Amino acid sequence: MEVSERPIGQGPRVTVEAVGRKCPIPIIMLAARLHEVPIGAVIAVTADDPAASADMPAWCRMKMHEFVAEHPLDRGSAFHIRRMY
Repeated sequence: MEVSERPIGQGPRVTVEAVGRKCPIPIIMLAARLHEVPIGAVIAVTADDPAASADMPAWCRMKMHEFVAEHPLDRGSAFHIRRMY
């Protein structure tokens, strides 16, 4: 699992690399790492499981975090989530 960090205001503060993992593992990895970003900041999860396109927004609704965007990548997508609490 690789992590990159950026300053606030310049995209995601942390990126969780979950390419090659099947759902629900990317969600589990997100939940385990979400505390690493401050409230109001964005965390990204990269994943290539097609189920992630539905699972990430659904998890955000269920947990009351903001699903910001899905950005296509060469392999999979980067899902941006704003931590709300």
